[in-house]
Amino acid sequence: MAGFRSLARQVRDPGCDTALRRYSLRKCLERFAPYGHRATWDHLCRRHRFGPEDRELDPGRLIAALDELEEARAVWLAYEEEFAARRRREKHEGLRRLGSLDDWHRRVWGGNGVVRCGDPAVHPSDPLPEVLRRLITALEGDPGERCPVCAGPRIAWAGPGDTHEPWLGPVCGDCGVGVPRAVLTSGALARARGERSRSLASAA
Repeated sequence: MAGFRSLARQVRDPGCDTALRRYSLRKCLERFAPYGHRATWDHLCRRHRFGPEDRELDPGRLIAALDELEEARAVWLAYEEEFAARRRREKHEGLRRLGSLDDWHRRVWGGNGVVRCGDPAVHPSDPLPEVLRRLITALEGDPGERCPVCAGPRIAWAGPGDTHEPWLGPVCGDCGVGVPRAVLTSGALARARGERSRSLASAA
């Protein structure tokens, strides 16, 4: 099975036909897709102005999309490396973190679904590297009240049956990302759960 770098080389290879280069870019998302596969693909198509099913298109657009994806991957992998080194030091010193942050990191290790968007058509429009830098800043700081990606205040709890399934937890109502619980205050989490309860009650 080809890795991310091997697939990226195919995207850049002018000797490959455009359809194969597009296919290789799509396969890159099986290795790294911050919003989830479908939402990340939709994001790249919109930002670099090509259709989701285009087979013949300007290779420059594919390379620009790959450049964005590669930069975002480098940002995230650097953070993961730093996080892993810090956790090793903490464990050596007998320090333990709250389980929720470690559990979240285990689920998204490698970068898939770091800021998962349950609805593939609803996701941040900013460049992927910038989105990940905002998330990392939030992960390394104190919990906040708003979405770490867009600073939106509308956070509600998603559960079974919602469009964000299988995500279970807080979701930003403005940019559509699943927000890691560890970056929100207990008050923000309580309000998000309250929003879901009111929504369920009004639907009953």
